[in-house]
Parts: sequence; C-alpha cells; structure tokens
Amino acid sequence: MPLKISNGVEIADWQLELTAIRAQGAGGQNVNKVSSAIHLRFDIKSSTLPPFYKERLLQLSDARITSDGVIIIKAQSHRTQEKNRSDALDRLKSLILSAVVVQKARRPTKATRNSQRRRVDKKTQRGTTKNLRSKKIDY
Repeated sequence: MPLKISNGVEIADWQLELTAIRAQGAGGQNVNKVSSAIHLRFDIKSSTLPPFYKERLLQLSDARITSDGVIIIKAQSHRTQEKNRSDALDRLKSLILSAVVVQKARRPTKATRNSQRRRVDKKTQRGTTKNLRSKKIDY
C-alpha cells in the first residue's frame, strides 16, 4: 500500500526499505530476542517524488538525511513491530511535508510611536519603583 503524502504525491512500497531490528534499551529478556524496532531507508534521488519535493528535501539540514540523499528513520518507541512501522512512516511523511511548506515572506515593519512611548514609560516606572526600594540615608 503506497504512502500518501498529498493529493497527487505518493511513495510506492518498492521505494521504501523497511528492516526489522532489535530495539535498544531496557525491556528484559524480550528485547534480546524480538525484532520490534523498524529501520526505514528512503532514497530521495531515486524516488518518484516531484522535482520540487526532491530539491526541498535535499536542502534540509537534518541529521536523518545522509550526504548521499538517503533518509534514515529508526522507530523503536512502541512494543510491536506494526506500531513502529506506522510510526516510522508517519515520521517520514511529516518530514517530507515540513520540507515542502513555503515560508511566508516577512515584511519588515516599524514599531508605532505609541508603542515606543509605552515602552519608555514602563522603563521609567520600573526605575522609579526600584529607586523607591533603596534605603535613603539622610545626613
């Protein structure tokens, strides 16, 4: 079953390399004999993703993306292999979607005169409060 990214974009199963491995960490005897963790590998360059998606993914500075353009995701937070598999696929989908989001261009604005005045008034009031707290010594 292909992984659906958006309306027109899908990743076929043959493009995903899912390997079951043994999970790390505590878990008693079960962790040593059951391969419940999932190691997902997805090659960006040889995939059928649109060129825009590929460019944006390769530009990301993410530790999960190797210099060869392969996304590596390790899912081991759940006890079952099926949950870890769906977790890895969800994380791949969210990574791809986050790369494709186009940031809105920031328009530089100036602080209003009133906001500047309020800021200075607050600073003056704070200074007055601190001044009143100090001990006054009359000679």
